[in-house]
Amino acid sequence: MKVEFAPLSIPWRRRAQTAAVSQWVFSFLALAQCCCGIFIILLLGDYWFISVFYVLWLYLDWETPQTGGRRSEWVRNWTVWKYFKEYFPIQLIKTSDLDPSKNYLFGFHPHGVLVAGAFGNVCTEYTGFKELFPGMTPYLHTLPFWFRCPFFREYILCAGLVSASKKSVSHVLSNKKGGNIAVIVIGGARESLDARPGSLTLNILKKKGFIEIALKHGAELVPVFSFGENELFKQIANPKGSRLRALQESLRKLVGFTLPLFHGRGIFQYSFGLMPYRKPINTVVGEPITVKQNLNPTLEEIDQLHEKYLQELQKLFDSNKEKYGIPEHESLTFD
Repeated sequence: MKVEFAPLSIPWRRRAQTAAVSQWVFSFLALAQCCCGIFIILLLGDYWFISVFYVLWLYLDWETPQTGGRRSEWVRNWTVWKYFKEYFPIQLIKTSDLDPSKNYLFGFHPHGVLVAGAFGNVCTEYTGFKELFPGMTPYLHTLPFWFRCPFFREYILCAGLVSASKKSVSHVLSNKKGGNIAVIVIGGARESLDARPGSLTLNILKKKGFIEIALKHGAELVPVFSFGENELFKQIANPKGSRLRALQESLRKLVGFTLPLFHGRGIFQYSFGLMPYRKPINTVVGEPITVKQNLNPTLEEIDQLHEKYLQELQKLFDSNKEKYGIPEHESLTFD
C-alpha cells in the first residue's frame, strides 16, 4: 500500500486542529485505561494514600453522575475544543426555538463510531449551543460504566457528561423551572457496529425507554440528526451472522459496550490510522414533539408516541438530506 504523507507546508492552524482531534481520540480510546493504571500504580507504591483518599472521595461522590454531574465551564471552553470543532468542521443547525420554561429530551442520531457530533455540540461551547438555545442547559448521557473509572470520571464530568441511567435522565428532566435538555444517543453501541460511510441504518425499533421516560416527565421530544457522523471512519466488514459480528455482540452484552474495528487516517499521513477523516458534521435539531405528562403510560401509548417520533425523525432527515450531500432517493432504515 502506498502511503500518502501530509505535506510539510500545511498551515499551523490545520496542524493544531489535527492535534486537538488526536488528543480527543486518545481520550476516547485509552485515557480511561491509563487512569486506572495510574490508580493501581499509586496504590501499590509509596503514594498509596492518594488512591486511598480517592476511594473515599468516590464513596462520597458516587451519585454525582446521576444527579446532574459537575460541569466546568473552564474545561468546556478550552481552546483545544475550538480547533476540534474546526477540524471537521462541526455545525449546529436549529429549525425551531425551544421554550426555556420546559424540559426536553433530544434523541441524537446516528451514533457513529466515536459520537463526535454529540460531543462537539453538547460538551464544548464552540458550536453556539447557548446562542441558538438561550436559557437551555444540555446534558449528554453516557454509559454508567465510565463513571466507575478513577480520575477519568472527573474529566468527563467536567465536560458535562452524566450517566445514562434512568435515575440520571429523570433527574435532568424533573427540573421544575425547566431549561434542561437530556441528550441521549439512542442507537447506542449496537448502532456503532453499522457506522460506516453511506450507512443510514438506525437501531431504534426496540428502543422505547426514552419514550416512556419522556411521557412520565412530560418532556418534549426532539429528534436530532447529525449528517456526516457515519462518514468519519471506515470499518472492517462485519455483516450480521458473521463471526466478527457475533463476537462484538457478545462483548456488548457482557460489558454494555463494544468497539467497532474501524480505521481512518493518520496524524502525519492520510492512508491509515485511527484519526477521523476531515468530513463536515452538520447536526440538525428538529422541531419539538409535544408530550403530555403521563405518570403511568400504557404500552399502547408508548408505541403511539414512538411511532410519532419515527415519523418526525424521518421527516427531519428527508427535508435536510439533499443539503448535506445525500441523494434524494436515499432513506433511513429503522432496525
